Amino acid sequence: MMHSFERTFSFALAIAFLTTVAVAVALFDFPAPILGGYLGLSLFAFAIYALDKNAAQQDTWRTSESFLHTLALAGGWPGALIAQQVLRHKTRKQPFRIVFWGTVVLNLCALTWLSTPIGSVYFQSLIGGFA
Repeated sequence: MMHSFERTFSFALAIAFLTTVAVAVALFDFPAPILGGYLGLSLFAFAIYALDKNAAQQDTWRTSESFLHTLALAGGWPGALIAQQVLRHKTRKQPFRIVFWGTVVLNLCALTWLSTPIGSVYFQSLIGGFA
């Protein structure tokens, strides 16, 4: 029963977050590259989790946990969260899960800061350097 709740919660959280960012882009002039970043990194994170799950089953070279956490911290956590549930991968290892949720909190703190006037100026100067 708990697994069903956790799975539903994970899907709902990831979808609600991405939907909220999409609405912010559409209605409140929120920077579209942020949504693109979350979507792209989420797809990439899901793919990396799938490759790592396959590697675990084949007993071959694995993706480092630090790389998985870096992906989550950078913004791929919605895809990583969905992958954990869909693939049933990295759902039992408590130390991994604690660090994972820490990366989610840190990512959300960074997003909140980027939403402030000072953070927005910083973000615009950052993406301006890539344009």
